[in-house]
Amino acid sequence: MIKTGSLYIKNQYIFILMIVILFFISSTTNLYGAGYERKNAVVQAVSAVSPAVVNISSAYPVHRRSSPFSGFGDPFFDSFFKDFFDPVPRKQYQRANLGSGVIIDGIKGFILTNSHVIDKTGTIIITLKDEREFEASIVGADPDSDLAVLRIDSKQKLPDIKMGDSSDLMIGEDVIAIGNPFGFSHTVTTGVISALNRSIRTDKTVYHDFIQTDASINPGNSGGPLLNINGELIGINTAVYAKAQGIGFAIPINKAKRIISELIRYGEVSQIWLGIVVQNFDAGMAGYFNLQSGAGVLIQKVETGSPAQKAGIREGDILLSLGGQDIGSSEDYYMAVKGFTPGELIKLTLLRKGKTQKISLKSQVFPVERAMDFGFAHLGIKVVNFSSGKGVMITDVLPGSYLAEIGVRPGDILRQIDEISINNTKDYEKAVIRYRNKSSLVLLVQRGDQGYYITLRL
Repeated sequence: MIKTGSLYIKNQYIFILMIVILFFISSTTNLYGAGYERKNAVVQAVSAVSPAVVNISSAYPVHRRSSPFSGFGDPFFDSFFKDFFDPVPRKQYQRANLGSGVIIDGIKGFILTNSHVIDKTGTIIITLKDEREFEASIVGADPDSDLAVLRIDSKQKLPDIKMGDSSDLMIGEDVIAIGNPFGFSHTVTTGVISALNRSIRTDKTVYHDFIQTDASINPGNSGGPLLNINGELIGINTAVYAKAQGIGFAIPINKAKRIISELIRYGEVSQIWLGIVVQNFDAGMAGYFNLQSGAGVLIQKVETGSPAQKAGIREGDILLSLGGQDIGSSEDYYMAVKGFTPGELIKLTLLRKGKTQKISLKSQVFPVERAMDFGFAHLGIKVVNFSSGKGVMITDVLPGSYLAEIGVRPGDILRQIDEISINNTKDYEKAVIRYRNKSSLVLLVQRGDQGYYITLRL
């Protein structure tokens, strides 16, 4: 019995020793062999998406002087001096790397990028990962959202990207950025979502609702894709915070989808119409309404038949937030409005008689038939088509308006409003609608052979 027990214990020791040896062999294989799966989710996502990421560059002509000894008329001397001095041709094309983009429709050749990437460029050249090059045309660009859509023609279907959903993003989830920083093609960086709904203030404007990430984003990444771990497009990389490292921003793809649709359909983004005019609070008004400075704006006017009137908004209400963004000034309001497209359901928070109210309204396109009346009320002029050349003729000037005070009179010709050339009344209506929320406009008014630029404060 004792010997049998000892044999049993000995067999148990041998069994345990065999398990330890097998575990050690398995661990060694994992460390030095192919035990771990190297083709993880990041590698798979990058492999699938990279062909759809493009480099955007600009080609523009550079004129240089040729050799001073060329042009003698003798082919021998021309050939000799050409070889000796190796003169630069009179006209060359120079390339400049602009940024990145991503193909969103491989059949139609649509490419999504940032508006600032293609601002003031020459010929736009698209380079694919396989080094094929295409000349691109601009479908549309929207500086307010910093998005643009380009198009290239290809006989074959191009690789494109799968659109994701940015409505359910989580702080801390893994993200991947692909782009062409400093000209280094298809550079991949990884990180996490650091924050959501961030606002960025630039010299010209304020951008809202950005994704913040610590994935490295450098110059040249602009316009490239931000991906989730499944390789789906969740944002467009657009900015890096210059004062700190590891802080980058991307435009959420759900917001971009609305802009893309407008750009492809119309070539521009139609500004929404809510039908309210707001006014900042001064110290006295803020004290009367018991409001802190920078909290809300007064709704001064509600336009008849507007979405605001239909939603029950009244003059004298105080607008506290629009679409989840706090409104502390008229500038905040007009910047927030630019973030929406026609047909969206927008939530507003109002203060009425000391009580907070939540109201939703559906945004609309500003009715073209209202443009002439709006122009007379805000610019102070009425116009008709001008038969003897470009421009529109002013037929009436609103008494007491700024234009009336400085001497603008019927018979003068309006040639331009800001950067829009006015050739007919349709151009005038387009300019009035586009710039109706601006605080100032520059008009080019012609009288006889003289043209005058007038800055109009609204």
